[in-house]
Amino acid sequence: MHRWELAGSWSEDAPPELPAGVDRDDLQLPEDGDGPLIHRIYRTRIVGAPVSAAELMALMSADLDSAAPSEFATFQKLRGEKGRLRVGDEYVVRMPGPWDGPVRVVAVDATSFRLATLQGHLEAGQIEFRAAAGYRSISFEIESWARSGDRLSDLLYTHLRISKEVQLHMWSSVLRGVVDLAEGKMEGGIVITTRRVDPGLLPLRGTGEPPERVVPPRVTELAGREVNFDPSRVAEYATDGAWRVDDMVEQLPHEGSGPPEEGGAWRVGREIMDSYQLADPRTVTAVYDADAPLAGRDMLLRIRFLGVGFDVAVRIGDVYEGEVEIDGRPARIFGWDYRTLEGHFEQGQMHYEVWKWLDTGDVEFHLRAVSRPARSGPFLLRTGFRLVGRSNQLRFYRQVCRRMRRLTEAQLETGRAASERLLAGPDHRGAGHSHG
Repeated sequence: MHRWELAGSWSEDAPPELPAGVDRDDLQLPEDGDGPLIHRIYRTRIVGAPVSAAELMALMSADLDSAAPSEFATFQKLRGEKGRLRVGDEYVVRMPGPWDGPVRVVAVDATSFRLATLQGHLEAGQIEFRAAAGYRSISFEIESWARSGDRLSDLLYTHLRISKEVQLHMWSSVLRGVVDLAEGKMEGGIVITTRRVDPGLLPLRGTGEPPERVVPPRVTELAGREVNFDPSRVAEYATDGAWRVDDMVEQLPHEGSGPPEEGGAWRVGREIMDSYQLADPRTVTAVYDADAPLAGRDMLLRIRFLGVGFDVAVRIGDVYEGEVEIDGRPARIFGWDYRTLEGHFEQGQMHYEVWKWLDTGDVEFHLRAVSRPARSGPFLLRTGFRLVGRSNQLRFYRQVCRRMRRLTEAQLETGRAASERLLAGPDHRGAGHSHG
């Protein structure tokens, strides 16, 4: 099971519009909920199945309990014809404890169906189940867009994380049940991608529009802070034994030779860098003015360590892109650096770069840093960093590199799955060895 958490936005993570003519009575939609919007995709790939994507969905639609894990949940139909799935049908999802949730079917086609929560559900939102044919495989996904149904549910989900773990294991078990229903084998495990949109970025109730973006004062005041070292001497620092120099490279998925491909690893990696999804939000989150140019942008980094959170400030310096020749080989490089500001427990500069070797198609992520413990700023932070900072610094660098690779792979898989859904017709045979 591979889990990835990212910061989201309303423009990218809003739930799909309800189809025209759907009964909206008693629906409990995200605007009716509390807490952040959680946009989540559970994904796996099935190989060796004797059924097509459409046949798999027909089996599941005829009996939602056929893939449900009985120890976690069971689907009880309250409205609609048994053995069929139609828009307007209603179910209650029975789960251990106070988790029962009523839902209504709001969309159905040959390879997917979508449910919306009803009043009384712990969540407010929609969830879609879909299958798509791939090369000798079936890609199966469960995608949800939901907020907690009320403040108590938000406490259980966002803060105590109880219902979050129950939900995660339930839908992961459903995926395993789908694989069994298809009589195939799971390939590559289960990938779970979560994008969180904080309440302040969500539409105001009754308006349908996000609130006007306001930059927090603690970010605007960073403009008055100075960089706490001399950036013009970075090359000199790199040869000074008092400064640490780190240079790490992570291989990203391969492309064909030539310029970066549209939707390929190099461009996906660049998008991840642009939106600062490099750091795990459970460890480091960034607050900044998204409308400010990337070059010169001030960022407040919230760092969590051993249950304690503290803020440090950085400023993006140079942003660069172009083709260069390295050891006689052409490469396309996009990158930027950020520099520590006054009050940071470190001094130094870090570069994030995504490279493509144009002759071979190899794509790489590069992390380069020149740093040392700060000699000014909060005493406790500086002292703590001198005592335990180096090992955690290196761990963070390695995590960033691995996360860049995994997020790139996950985004490429999302793109492939979307293309497969567009290309696959209802009778397309993706995995069926019995269909030749």
